[in-house]
Amino acid sequence: MSSSTTVRTARRRTLRVAAAALVAAAGLTLTACSGSEAADAKSAGHTNANSAAAESTASGWSGLQSTGAKAGIASKQSGSAHVTNAGKAASPVRTQRLADGVSKAEISQLGDQHYRAKIVARGSVLATLETNGHDDGLDANDMFVTLTMDGQVHSWMGGGHQGPGTFKLAGGWTAKVTKAGELRYRAQIIGHDGVAATLETKGHDVGLNANGIYIVLSAGGVISAHA
Repeated sequence: MSSSTTVRTARRRTLRVAAAALVAAAGLTLTACSGSEAADAKSAGHTNANSAAAESTASGWSGLQSTGAKAGIASKQSGSAHVTNAGKAASPVRTQRLADGVSKAEISQLGDQHYRAKIVARGSVLATLETNGHDDGLDANDMFVTLTMDGQVHSWMGGGHQGPGTFKLAGGWTAKVTKAGELRYRAQIIGHDGVAATLETKGHDVGLNANGIYIVLSAGGVISAHA
């Protein structure tokens, strides 16, 4: 083999080794890049996952807080209302002796301007008065009882006038009582300026506080007033 041939062969081998080295280096570079990208992707994925979890947790906590707070308030309000109403309905506000000296009124508050008075004698409930936006009254065997919208009970004995007819009442009032049907009477309460109020029974007694004068009209047409 000539010297020129030997030189060419050596050059070819050198070029092959260099090419192989370049290929290996390129492979290492690609592997390194791939590893870095994978690591970055993994890191990014981990960060995104953590971020998403954090957002989910924060959102969930916020939601629970909001819901819990509202539910707590609603429950508290509902509970308070329940306790208040139950308390009012469960026990009388007060007990008051009535004019006959035997019976008493057990007065309970049910709401705003809404009261109930049970007329009790010897352990038995004889009648019930109730205000719900208006006064109420009762003729209990010639004992007259009124329950006003502010929960006040007034009672007196006698002084009744049998209608129909026109009658002078306490306090300067005049009552014009007319019969409107079976167990149905109407009484116009007349003052200096004309008719100030009208009472009407529809199968039950009614009552009125007329500026401190308490008036009862019974379903049988008996009217009585007391200061």
